[in-house]
Amino acid sequence: MRLDPRPPRISRVNFLPTLPSLLATPRVPIIHRDISWLQFNERVLEQARPTSNNLPLERVKFLAISASNLDEFFMIRMASLSRELLLSRSHKKAFEDLERVKKLLLEKVLRFGARQSEIFDFLSTELGKFEIYLVGDPTREEKMRKMGKMLFEQHILKELKPPETFSFHNLSQLDNLEMAVIFPDGLWYRIPRSLPSVISFAPDENKDTPAYFFFLDRLLLAYLGQTFMARGAPAIVRLTRDADVTSGLIEQGTEPTPDVIRTVLSDRDRGRPVRLQYKGHLSADFLERASAQLNLAPEQVLPAPMSMCLPGLWTVVDKFAKKKKLKKKSKKKVIYPAIKSFLPAPFENPHQLFDKLKERDYLLHHPYDSFEAFVIWIEEACRDPKVTSIELTVYRLGTLSPIIPFLKKAAKTTNVGIVIELRARFDEGNNLMIAEELSKAGIRVTFGYGKLKVHAKMAVITRQEKDGPRLYTHLSTGNYNAKTAKMYTDLAILTSNQEIGKDARIFFDAVWKGTIPTGFKHLVLAPTALHRRLLSLIQTEIRAAIRGENARIVAKMNALVDEQVIAHLYRASQYGVKIDLIVRGACSLIPKVEGLSKNIRVMSIIDRYLEHSRFYYFESSKQMYLSSADWMPRNFFKRLEIAFPVLDPRLFKYLEKTVIPTLLSDTVKARELTAQGTWKKITTRVGQPPLRAQFEFVDMAQRGYKSTSLS
Repeated sequence: MRLDPRPPRISRVNFLPTLPSLLATPRVPIIHRDISWLQFNERVLEQARPTSNNLPLERVKFLAISASNLDEFFMIRMASLSRELLLSRSHKKAFEDLERVKKLLLEKVLRFGARQSEIFDFLSTELGKFEIYLVGDPTREEKMRKMGKMLFEQHILKELKPPETFSFHNLSQLDNLEMAVIFPDGLWYRIPRSLPSVISFAPDENKDTPAYFFFLDRLLLAYLGQTFMARGAPAIVRLTRDADVTSGLIEQGTEPTPDVIRTVLSDRDRGRPVRLQYKGHLSADFLERASAQLNLAPEQVLPAPMSMCLPGLWTVVDKFAKKKKLKKKSKKKVIYPAIKSFLPAPFENPHQLFDKLKERDYLLHHPYDSFEAFVIWIEEACRDPKVTSIELTVYRLGTLSPIIPFLKKAAKTTNVGIVIELRARFDEGNNLMIAEELSKAGIRVTFGYGKLKVHAKMAVITRQEKDGPRLYTHLSTGNYNAKTAKMYTDLAILTSNQEIGKDARIFFDAVWKGTIPTGFKHLVLAPTALHRRLLSLIQTEIRAAIRGENARIVAKMNALVDEQVIAHLYRASQYGVKIDLIVRGACSLIPKVEGLSKNIRVMSIIDRYLEHSRFYYFESSKQMYLSSADWMPRNFFKRLEIAFPVLDPRLFKYLEKTVIPTLLSDTVKARELTAQGTWKKITTRVGQPPLRAQFEFVDMAQRGYKSTSLS
């Protein structure tokens, strides 16, 4: 049977009666990416419920994440949707579809806030049993009232500017995520964003004594009026603006130089308003006039949940984790202890590391394997007199990266070059600061180019050896960031394979020249080849299915929204290819639909660590790639991405026979996408013990990978 070489189109279907509200376009089986993303955040919030997690401080983390996620959703996705609406006004059908999606998103956000408040109440009660108090209303008890007043006077009052007369025009002066308190007597106070959103009261930080946590907005509502003798009950508002300041640079192909980035960063606080939150009583007339002043739809003026400061709940977790003198029993009941990550033996003797790398490749599965392995490798390269050059890409490095001092020192005698992407969203300022620091130390720095963000994660070291220069390459799915490497799951390969090294050399040589890399033997590059290669590999599985051979695809990523890839996956399912997709966040594909996607399963895992690794496995062609790229148009066409093959048979076998089955067998934290576009908990079969994939990986690492192909 011959395949149609043309890319398939996703046709309209009439058997999705429960889905229209979720779809980007009615009857076309593609879930709108933003609706799917909100479903992801609902799965995050689910982890804050006692039924999902029995450790209360772990639940606090997820409540904080759900709130900061939602802030970013408005700053980026809702802002993007607003721009799309403006551009589509002349296209009635497209405009109506976008209006419908926007309305549904805002309805979901409103219900989401109510669930956050409900979960906060559960958590407050639970943490109180461990003498950790989240103070929702500081005026409810005399003891709390005195503490709250003291914190207000010590930490807040001295930072406040004098009040001003309020007019609705004032609302337009608020910066992004800035709060203001408004009184009925016509006064208002802008609240400095430098103030901590959650303030703790603990008599002794290091002892196992009660700790109290107060929220900035609730303290302001309780004490600001009586301090300045303002009349009437105050309300508090918080404005969210479009913060996607570098998107315009990418669309225009503007070179991301430090001066350009400084200019656009100054505009982040003044983007188009996308949301106004409020707490306290405000009349319907006030809300109507506020929305008109800010050019917001009425649905974009939203009541806040219990507090506008929920992202600050990380303070509670951090304060508790840093306490030195705590009862171990108490700590184990509220938060997971830090794991001891595995460090492969060669990294314990760094002077032998390069010799060991010539013998075999090493797979690093973070955080189960220590990120220290990468740090040690870079550190040893910086010390080794045989090393002639060190080059790496930086997307989100972290201000306190342990490799920075070594690179600066090595630059005195070695050629050190770093490609820094200045447009990494919300890390632009940090990357700019790192770039300036490294440049001053004599390190060669470049910033990517044109419309393409440099998102590939790669480092290559050239070492002069007896038989000539030899290349050592590190390729990763995640950032070279020591902090997030303890919180995100990622996969990396460290290899002395010279063909991979030559591909890496081609990559860096091209980037230094400002040209698109070409001529790879093993690496697959976006925007030139990755999308096409994936579609070709899917077609290969289809041909295998037609021949009656085993045909299977397993892919893991953060998001799946590319319509051409989805169309090919639908077609593969119809030809009998078995497809398992592990998608952490937004997934526009609808699985398990008869006649469309019956052979596709989609699952998502949200657990202690953020799932961040990406891999693509194709069974009939025995191909497996790891990558920094999600299956999204931006990754395929607007970024410089790398997919790298797993060539070492031992590593391939471990990923194929251990990692994939473990992820797919999770019955504790995995959720499955249904044909109705909803997510459900996976039920354990009778007699089958529950399996939690992340805990299984921790156990494997702590046993030194015995009984696996890595042992």
